[in-house]
Amino acid sequence: MNDTTKPIVPIEVLLVEDDPGDILMTREAFEEHKVRNRLNVVSDGVEALAYLRREGRYADAVRPDLVLLDLNLPRRDGREVLAEIKKDEDLHHIPVVVLTTSQADEDILCSYQLHANAYVTKPVDFDRFISVVRQIDDFFVSVVKLPPRT
Repeated sequence: MNDTTKPIVPIEVLLVEDDPGDILMTREAFEEHKVRNRLNVVSDGVEALAYLRREGRYADAVRPDLVLLDLNLPRRDGREVLAEIKKDEDLHHIPVVVLTTSQADEDILCSYQLHANAYVTKPVDFDRFISVVRQIDDFFVSVVKLPPRT
């Protein structure tokens, strides 16, 4: 079987988002796009790190293949979470896409300095939001070769 006929294997996606509306739109984007990927959601930075490190109630969590990370989170913001992920030997290989409402140059620069794999500004329009999530999904499922799960 060559690469063009190889079936697309579903990936594990961790959405780190505290806004219920954005969580709902992301879920709908995955469902509407018929995405077979598994979307797991945590709502703050402390939960995100516990999930990624498989601590406490997340001891049996499957390590995600991709993290979609909001910057403005309660308890620990997205910048802190990104910094922790990228300095952790067991986590730093996981691609992190910052998916946030911020268009501020300093947030974009900071995210890339912390080794984000991409920075995407959330559109406010529902249809455009769906399109952006689909594009992220298409890219990371169909185009990119992700590291093996650990």
